[in-house]
Amino acid sequence: MQTILRGPLFGPENLLRDNRGMHAAHPDRTPGSLSYEQAGVDYAQIDPLKISAQRAAAATAGQLAAHGFAEVAASRGESAYVVDVGPFYLASIVECLGSKALVADEMARLTGRSWYDAIAQDTIAMAVNDLITVGATPLVVQAYWAAGGSDWFADAARSQALVQGWRRACETCGVAWGGGETPALAGIVEAGRVDLAAACTGIVQPKERLSLGERLAPGDAIVLLHASGIHANGLSLARKLVERLPQGWLTEVAPGLSYGAALLAPTPLYSPLLQGLWQEGIVPHYCANITGHGWRKLMRHPRELTYRIHTLPPVPPVLRFIQQHAGMDDRDAYGTLNMGAGFALYLPANAAGTAVACARRLGYGATLAGEVLPGAKRLVVDPLRLGFSGADLDLR
Repeated sequence: MQTILRGPLFGPENLLRDNRGMHAAHPDRTPGSLSYEQAGVDYAQIDPLKISAQRAAAATAGQLAAHGFAEVAASRGESAYVVDVGPFYLASIVECLGSKALVADEMARLTGRSWYDAIAQDTIAMAVNDLITVGATPLVVQAYWAAGGSDWFADAARSQALVQGWRRACETCGVAWGGGETPALAGIVEAGRVDLAAACTGIVQPKERLSLGERLAPGDAIVLLHASGIHANGLSLARKLVERLPQGWLTEVAPGLSYGAALLAPTPLYSPLLQGLWQEGIVPHYCANITGHGWRKLMRHPRELTYRIHTLPPVPPVLRFIQQHAGMDDRDAYGTLNMGAGFALYLPANAAGTAVACARRLGYGATLAGEVLPGAKRLVVDPLRLGFSGADLDLR
């Protein structure tokens, strides 16, 4: 295995390219290509604030002692925050949908139908798919629907699509919808628009289900759960790209499938699968929700390990379309978008086959994609002759 890592892809001639950050100059970028930064999202500017906030938040952990509880320190910087309340753990998360609602609005204008049932599932998926990475079973979801004015809520078809889609997503995940907030924020949110977010609380019981990577080790298998499309990350880039398309949102990405409709494919809710794995006696050593930062998220855990991918999941047509029409090379595409991998499971090698079979039985696509190796933190994508180093993902 060490010989593989010192092969041509990782020889001295490629060392500079493999170890630079994603936001460094890109001499190989095609002239006229479109990047996520050009679309208005630059993680090099966002991530330092997130790291600063994490450090300030960590200083408040001692407040829990007054209530007889304690934080699980290893959950800091993970996708959900975990508190030890004695007989079990509580996990919590809040996530927003982002700009996908803008696509739904444009497609409603062009097609005359509401797409907010799917948008509701996307919003809940952003929270639930993060929560389950730590081994939690979702219990309660809260809604935050902030509109640019009271008139947004007067569109009965759109409002009811949002309500019913939200309820169905809760039923899929087996969670209670506890309530929420519906402010009209004229002057903060643009008129005619809505900002959607969800908060989710879950339980880790028994405590052995906790999955924060403490068991992650060389020899583990990497199973990638298939994506339905762009999910809710990369929409700023996707919306910028529409300006270049001959028929805009109605440009075909596949026979009978428009660009706008393909972007609005709802994000899968992966929580039933994690519950199914538990019933099979499988507790993942680690999980990663592949959202912002694309495949770089496969290196999320702070431990120094190498993640080698030998088999790629299928790329949804809309993501291949975006890559081609935005002029993105594989490094930019896989470092920004999910490119077919919606969620990653890190499992004991002898459990990987069972996990893939369980996923397929429950209706999820799954690929036994790679393995965890000893070595410096890096991601090696063999079929693409592509590598990312730990410096390409700075989340803590």
